[in-house]
Amino acid sequence: MATNNLKIGSSAPDFNLPGVDGEKYSLASFADKKALIVIFSCNHCPYVQAYEDRIKQIQSDYASKGVSVVAINSNEDKSYPEDSFENMKKRAAEQKFNFLYLRDEDQSVAHACDATHTPEIFLFDNERKLAFHGKIDDNWQEPNKVQNHYLRNALDELLAEREISVPETFTIGCTIKWKK
Repeated sequence: MATNNLKIGSSAPDFNLPGVDGEKYSLASFADKKALIVIFSCNHCPYVQAYEDRIKQIQSDYASKGVSVVAINSNEDKSYPEDSFENMKKRAAEQKFNFLYLRDEDQSVAHACDATHTPEIFLFDNERKLAFHGKIDDNWQEPNKVQNHYLRNALDELLAEREISVPETFTIGCTIKWKK
């Protein structure tokens, strides 16, 4: 389904999506942020579940540096009812998400980003150009055995105004569940 049109340096596609907090969010909602991390996510994927604590920690560690994490669930929810908007609200509350969790019901944002997996990371700089695309780190199952913190390294380099040494990695996880 993905056409890989969103390359490093590409502009972030705009969106207008509802959050589990009852608000709507667009790119303009983050105009004051130095960096925006968009993570295509969902409730049911074991890869996403394994990364939730790390995502919360990234938001916690980088919020004061002007970084926002936004998770977007684009999965169709007829075959995957656990990914419904109501269940997103429940999961965000149960897991005490400290980042925004948005619903892409028509899947337009996932298509615009050429996203294919959950979790799939898109890091945009202060001009909302794609600076990093890929995965969070190199060990989804065992956080204590991570050797390459791809997203954290990219964030640190971006915030220090240095070239990102690893701007792309392959993605891992569950495939996005597309509507028929």
